[in-house]
Amino acid sequence: MPKMGEGVIEATIINWLKNEGDSIQEDDTILEVATDKVDTEIQSPVSGVIKKINFNKDDVVPVGEILVLIEIEGESEEDTSIDENQNQPIATETQVNNEPAEIKTNDKLVSFTDLKLTPLVRKMVKENNISEDELKSIKGSGINEKITKRDIEQLLENRGKTKNIQPAPTVFNDSKYNIRYENDEIVEMDRMRKLISQHMLDSKRISPHVTSIVETDLTDLVKWRNKVKDIFFNKYNQKITFMPIFVQAVVKALKDFPYVNASVEGTNIILRKNINIGIATALPNGNLIVPVLKNADQLNLQGITMKLNELINKARNNNLAPDEIQGGTFTITNLGTMGNIIGTPIINQPQVAILAVGAIVKKPAVLETSAGDVIAIRNKMYLSMSYDHRVVDGFLGGSFLKRVSDYLENFNTDQSF
Repeated sequence: MPKMGEGVIEATIINWLKNEGDSIQEDDTILEVATDKVDTEIQSPVSGVIKKINFNKDDVVPVGEILVLIEIEGESEEDTSIDENQNQPIATETQVNNEPAEIKTNDKLVSFTDLKLTPLVRKMVKENNISEDELKSIKGSGINEKITKRDIEQLLENRGKTKNIQPAPTVFNDSKYNIRYENDEIVEMDRMRKLISQHMLDSKRISPHVTSIVETDLTDLVKWRNKVKDIFFNKYNQKITFMPIFVQAVVKALKDFPYVNASVEGTNIILRKNINIGIATALPNGNLIVPVLKNADQLNLQGITMKLNELINKARNNNLAPDEIQGGTFTITNLGTMGNIIGTPIINQPQVAILAVGAIVKKPAVLETSAGDVIAIRNKMYLSMSYDHRVVDGFLGGSFLKRVSDYLENFNTDQSF
């Protein structure tokens, strides 16, 4: 299972397009998979015959697991083994079909069926004489707490060491707080919603969120966009919305404050040299996806507009490529499309900030003039930004947000296309 995006650790098999025994050519599509971000096809890296399919339709498969064994012409079954040094399970046809259901270690029988161990982990258990009690003490780091090679290595490393055993963290179980009534309808989350739910929980756990808010006067910008939108469409056959202008302002501010275009790795701060802006996009089924506008600082307003329209259209038609949903360094979400004026968005890991733009609303405002203060009707919008307080403190976050606002309020309305 290949890695298909930043932070993507697993994918769901949608459909197998080939069967065991089928002859295939290099680059033939053999299956379709889906992540919380994108659906995609997986091609064969070689020509040969499919000897063994290891997973079924709808199975959730971690990145790096062996999906299928392909026998290349002229190779024996032993030649199709995967090298142990590549951190992959050894999986010849013989092993897959004839693995024992249990193995004796330290004179105890360990049930592989109950523990759902991979072939490589089973081999490590046998070679290192790991007891059943030791195995059951491991909280697997894989999907559904499956025990991985890394977990076994950690166990072996800690053998014989004296250390304080900390109690396992309490897992929040919301079921005990729910009360069901007679007319309630129970709707199971779909695959994407389950993964989004987990990502949001992880983000709140990882990043101490802080939110700052500013109000921005977009009156001049609104007038300019109303003046040029038909001209732009007639010239480029593209609609120009406010989002490309927001992206351009964010890009300028990120250049001014590079610590907002960053991520955290342990105790290190990684300053991203590329400026890749993710745009949270609502899908027809109610879920969200975040296509990424790569190297946005290298595009002018026309370029941002056309590339953004392309990505959003692909997203809504489920045609995004894996590369188009990974590598983001900062995210913008538009609350205004739902008529909302303010929100507190959750950071898209591993980024350190996310900007929410609210609805543009006409409202009375006090203006200073040479003749004194007056009240006028202005087009106003709230910008709200959530940021990771491990990296971005209040001064930096507030300064960045104000700079975005300044760029929008001082937008060059003399430019034309």
